[in-house]
Amino acid sequence: MNVTFEVSDSDVKQLINDLAESFQVDIEEENNEYCLRVPAKIGSGFIKGTHFENGVGVLEFDCRLKKELVLEYQKGLIHPLKLVFNRESTIVHQFDGMDETHEIQRLENVILSSTPQNNHVFRFPPDQPICTFSLEINRKLFEDKISEFLPEMNEDLMELFRDLNGTQTFYHKAHYSLEIAKFMEEFTECDLTDFMRTVYQEGKAYEILSHQLQQYLDDLNGNGKHKILRQATLSKIEKAAEIIHDEINRMDNIVSLAKRVGLNQTTLQLGFKRLYNASVNEYIRNYRIEKTKEFLEKTDMNITEISFKVGINSRSYLSKLFKEKYGISPKEYHKQVKNGHSE
Repeated sequence: MNVTFEVSDSDVKQLINDLAESFQVDIEEENNEYCLRVPAKIGSGFIKGTHFENGVGVLEFDCRLKKELVLEYQKGLIHPLKLVFNRESTIVHQFDGMDETHEIQRLENVILSSTPQNNHVFRFPPDQPICTFSLEINRKLFEDKISEFLPEMNEDLMELFRDLNGTQTFYHKAHYSLEIAKFMEEFTECDLTDFMRTVYQEGKAYEILSHQLQQYLDDLNGNGKHKILRQATLSKIEKAAEIIHDEINRMDNIVSLAKRVGLNQTTLQLGFKRLYNASVNEYIRNYRIEKTKEFLEKTDMNITEISFKVGINSRSYLSKLFKEKYGISPKEYHKQVKNGHSE
């Protein structure tokens, strides 16, 4: 079961207008930002478009939907060049009239160019967090600006940006870098207002574009030869999480952990923040509390024994952390488990 809407993307404002009309909601407009709140009958969250000079815009989806949402982009238009970064659940893209579909998974990005005949079709899943960030570039309006980016382009990229009338489809997918993730976070969490907000966010949009062009060139080196850390970095971060799980009772410091997985401390911290929304120390602390809860449920160990198992030498400190998270002391929770009253 899905809902399907046809939209125009001549610019981000027009796309937000079309969606607002389909959703039957009003648009919140402030300076160069256009935002709609997803109505309760469809889901929750928001969809926002931000317009800048030279044909550059940003489109953000941050929502959860009750049904699959299918967006069919209007045929006959010259669609913007799209750099889509997926921050959460898998979405699906297809060029209309072509059989192949493209899954864009979490932490992946795609560079997309359609033709007026092979317009974009996007599918957003139901009952899952949707969080995408897309740079939308009108190549005709961007033509005068392109000279600033020439040093970062090869022949394929030049041809892509010079395709002002959208005569060729283009599709490229990779995992985006931690640097791009950081720029997107800085863009979305900007708390400046008015002119300063516009200037700051426009700068971040161009930083994302510049890094994406560099990353595309790096992708051409092939797996194992990347100079920009992406999937390899993520794998090492996941390895660090596995080490924490396996060695929670004797965890070393962050510097030692970073060295074991072949990363520097800053990259490890950025990766944990991106993957797990927590610093390394926060992740370790949360896992220790979760393991304490598990031991209370599945063993007869007392809190002193458990504290050594999870690598905290002070039983009083562990009890304090446990109560902060669950609102009940470990002793009281253990009693509830034994009496069959735990959740």
